[in-house]
Amino acid sequence: MRVLLCPLNDPGYLYPALAVGRELRRRAHTVTVLAGQRAAPAVTAAGLGTSAVTDGTALSVAHWTVRGPQQYDAVARAVRRLRPDVLVTSVLCHGALVAAEAAGLPVVVLGLAAHLWPYRDAGQADTCGRAWRLTETLKHYGTVRELAGLAPRHDRFPDTPLLGTAFLLRGHPVMEAPDAELPPAVRHVGPCWWEPEPPAAEPPPGDKPLAYVHLGRTFGGTSLWPRLNAAFTAGTHRGVVELGRSGAPEAAAGADLIVGRRPWMSPLVDRADLVLTNATSAPVLAALLHGKPLLVAPNGSEQHVLAAGCLRAGVARRLPERGAPARELRAAVADTAGDPELRARAEEVGGLLADGKSETRAADAVESAAR
Repeated sequence: MRVLLCPLNDPGYLYPALAVGRELRRRAHTVTVLAGQRAAPAVTAAGLGTSAVTDGTALSVAHWTVRGPQQYDAVARAVRRLRPDVLVTSVLCHGALVAAEAAGLPVVVLGLAAHLWPYRDAGQADTCGRAWRLTETLKHYGTVRELAGLAPRHDRFPDTPLLGTAFLLRGHPVMEAPDAELPPAVRHVGPCWWEPEPPAAEPPPGDKPLAYVHLGRTFGGTSLWPRLNAAFTAGTHRGVVELGRSGAPEAAAGADLIVGRRPWMSPLVDRADLVLTNATSAPVLAALLHGKPLLVAPNGSEQHVLAAGCLRAGVARRLPERGAPARELRAAVADTAGDPELRARAEEVGGLLADGKSETRAADAVESAAR
């Protein structure tokens, strides 16, 4: 079987696809990854072959709302050249969905750690803006589809075209709303965790215990930096901050913070007492896989959905809002790190995720879709 991986090329989307690709290659399938220049080293490190994309922004999540047509062109060209039997792509990668439909190919979508759109059960409350998020997402998908010249769809449920042949969530049902009914195409497989091999890391200087901090985009919300500076000035922990896709660092001179951008997080999460995050999928899954409690501060996109799921699952506390006294912010870090019940629940949920054999389940779904 020939498999074309065409994920978004940002680590939070690329790495899970590479995990699935590695398992498919182990099963003797031919796996090729559509990748821009920045993503190519990770693809090589994963031991997979690359089909180069000249315009890397076409596969960047930062441009998913505007680069869909270019993404469609890149995937369609790769399909014509490589003649795959099945595509594997990322949620929000609409160009790949449309290219698969145009070519009559099955497509498996790797989702986030929680379901973003409305559940099937009409009785479920519309929490975290699910209906609005679906409407906005479909607008961007519709633009790509219209430019591709495909005939109108007539689906019973509006989210159907976004789900592909199979849609794989990387979290666990405990992070969904109680008694949530997911669409039939959606299933939980687990984290599909992979990262490049980190270098031998020296311990950060100092003798304080660590808090791993992972920043996401603000989406017009409030920056975490004022609260980080307060929480890690004269506090109990040193913060190791991963900038991710956020802007320039704003660490105060007296704050006990180490800031950088790294292509991996597991070694630092493993050594940390807690993970403080806006609540995007990668740091949440990393925290749980290492049995670390979470301190969440969502701003937008999937952050509200996933933060709510973490609070519901009992693995997280919420960081006090902006303007809270510094002592409350310092206490939130210390109390989250020191809460044995919170840690025990994080270890329990992390065990559920680790026991799921996620790459195996995901690869099974890809093989089934191609039959």
